[in-house]
Amino acid sequence: MGDVLTVLIPALILAAALWALATALKPRDGGMSDADRYQLDLARRSQAHYAAQVQAAMAARARLEAAALPSQNRQQQIQQHDHRQALPPGHADYPHGSYPAALATGTTLNPQLALELQTLVRNGQKLQAIRLLRQATHSNLLTAKRYVDRL
Repeated sequence: MGDVLTVLIPALILAAALWALATALKPRDGGMSDADRYQLDLARRSQAHYAAQVQAAMAARARLEAAALPSQNRQQQIQQHDHRQALPPGHADYPHGSYPAALATGTTLNPQLALELQTLVRNGQKLQAIRLLRQATHSNLLTAKRYVDRL
C-alpha cells in the first residue's frame, strides 16, 4: 500500500498542477460579464432593426412618390393647358422675368391667399408656397419664386 500511495499522491499533485495551469492560461472572454454581453447583443439587434426600419421607410417613400408625382405632374399639365386655351388668341404667356399684375403690384392678389403664403414661408415651406402661388395665379416658376422670396 505504501508503494501505491507514493505513486498516486505525486500523480494527483501533478494532475492538480496541470489543471490549475490550464485554467490560468485558458483564454478569457475579455472580462465581459453576462450583462455586458447582453447589452452588446441588444445594441447590435437594435442597430439592425433601425437599419431595416429606415430601409422600409425609404422604400415606402419611393413607392409613394412614384405613385403621387406622375398624377401631380399630369394635373399641372392639364391646368397649364386649360389656362393657355382660356387666353385670347395671340396672347403670349408671361415671359421669364415679367410679373403678372397680381404678382407685380400685390394689390389684386387675394388677401386670404397672401396670408396663407406668408404663413407657409414663415413655417419654412417655401416650395409649398411657390406651388400654391403658381396654381392660383398661373404664373411661371421664376415669377412665383421671386414673389415668395420677397415675402
